[in-house]
Amino acid sequence: MRIFFRSAANACARAVPIPPASVVTVSVLTAAVLLGAAPAAAQADFYQGKTIDLVISTGVGGGLDANARVVARHLADHIPGNPTIVPRNMPGAGHIRAANFVFSQAPKDGTVIATFIPVFVMAQVLDRSKGIQFDPAGFHWLASTSSSNTTVYTWHTSNVRSVADATKRDVLMGGTGVGSYTMIYPTIMNSMLGTRFKLVTGYQSTAEIGLAMERGEIEGRAGNNFNSLKAENADLLKTGKIVLITQIGLERDLEYPDVPLLTDLAKSDEDRQVLKLFSTDVVIGRPFVTSPGVPAERVTLLRKAFDQTMIDPAYLDDAKKAALDVTPVAGPKIQTVVADLVHTPADIIAKAKLAMEPKNTTERPK
Repeated sequence: MRIFFRSAANACARAVPIPPASVVTVSVLTAAVLLGAAPAAAQADFYQGKTIDLVISTGVGGGLDANARVVARHLADHIPGNPTIVPRNMPGAGHIRAANFVFSQAPKDGTVIATFIPVFVMAQVLDRSKGIQFDPAGFHWLASTSSSNTTVYTWHTSNVRSVADATKRDVLMGGTGVGSYTMIYPTIMNSMLGTRFKLVTGYQSTAEIGLAMERGEIEGRAGNNFNSLKAENADLLKTGKIVLITQIGLERDLEYPDVPLLTDLAKSDEDRQVLKLFSTDVVIGRPFVTSPGVPAERVTLLRKAFDQTMIDPAYLDDAKKAALDVTPVAGPKIQTVVADLVHTPADIIAKAKLAMEPKNTTERPK
């Protein structure tokens, strides 16, 4: 088929061939593929030769740290451009120091990601720290490698084998920062359940708390999730040297159905609502985030990289060797959970704040 265009100036005809429909279709599809590939290619160009800092909000040696380092070994394989990922520990202030850095100071280009114990979400909801410089809902939540109930437990020589036992005498519990789970759970249990946990503060890491417990300096700790326990202290669990007295989450762990939930111990429906608030962020698990302001297409790329890492056989093999559970939660789901927590009704927050007033603390021996 030919279409003729006639020029008024010279009145001569010129034939312009129209390609067959199949050729047009192929050309359009090719253009679409090239356009779709362009953003990925641009991100590959961005990350090529770059380093991603992976900020870890705890010291070296804990479960969060071990989990982050396994992820770091494999995540770059799924990021276009294959950047180098360097773990950097930044403990302090109940995980708030690291959260402040990533939110306010880190580059907003996707070259800094972080993993936190998500207690800092509650710290912001309850306005528990004057040092908070972030909005949890403002982070880009990329993924969580696992979600696991957390625990409160005692050392076997303490003879404290239940929450009821902990109401009968002072029980020394190790603590790190004011905003950490090691401090939060014993404090709310003292306020709402009548336990007599005495918080021994000044420990720099949960690993230090564990050693102090084994040598008899303290009698227990809170805030260690089942994933970490099974990875680091499986022998202590099996031999009964660690005595679980409650677990925190929305449902009982399938392996420990006889350990009561914190919410099961509530004395009223009103108390149960408050204790549920402190139990919900457990769903967030071991999350990874990047800073607000990172371009949307780069956030999408990083989320996709995490999704692919979670099913990578090499990663799964490494995680198994390190006794790390892999029960991933997608970034968008976590984003929703965090937004819901941030918008908790004011009356529940007010009751929770009252329960958070520490009254029985002491410094660790020098």
